[in-house]
Amino acid sequence: MAEEKKTTAKKAPAKKVAPKAAKVEAPVEEVKAPVEEAPKKEKKATKKAEKKVEAPKKPAVTEARAVAKNVRLTPRKARLVIDLVRGKDVKVALGLLANTNKAASEPVTKLIKSAAANAVNNFGMDEDKLYIDQIWANDGLRMKRYLPRAKGSASGLVKRNSHLYVVIKMR
Repeated sequence: MAEEKKTTAKKAPAKKVAPKAAKVEAPVEEVKAPVEEAPKKEKKATKKAEKKVEAPKKPAVTEARAVAKNVRLTPRKARLVIDLVRGKDVKVALGLLANTNKAASEPVTKLIKSAAANAVNNFGMDEDKLYIDQIWANDGLRMKRYLPRAKGSASGLVKRNSHLYVVIKMR
């Protein structure tokens, strides 16, 4: 019976395999680039270099700025201190502010130091030749509050802030 089963099973047709073609190596010829192509590449490179050189240079920076916004100080009081240092050398101005007994002297000192640091570190200016070209104070945020008064009433109170600006140049 085992033999009968073998004969009754159908066999799958055998796949025909094509004989592999023998590898034939062709001799490799060395291909040399024409002599004319190399100078063309060099010409392109020099044109690019010339274009880079021809680009206009940025003008030298002659001033540095600093801004302090919403300083908790009224602009009127800030202007009293600012008027002392306008047009002075930075070192002289910082000396004046150190000996000024006003609340505005601290934020104005910080502002001038910041502008001087910007000039020296960002623009490469000489620290000894710096002077305050422009300095001003504008109105900032106004906070409106109420102040309790007699007999249960209230009156308005405005707490003013200021924006401080300074421009420093080199002599």
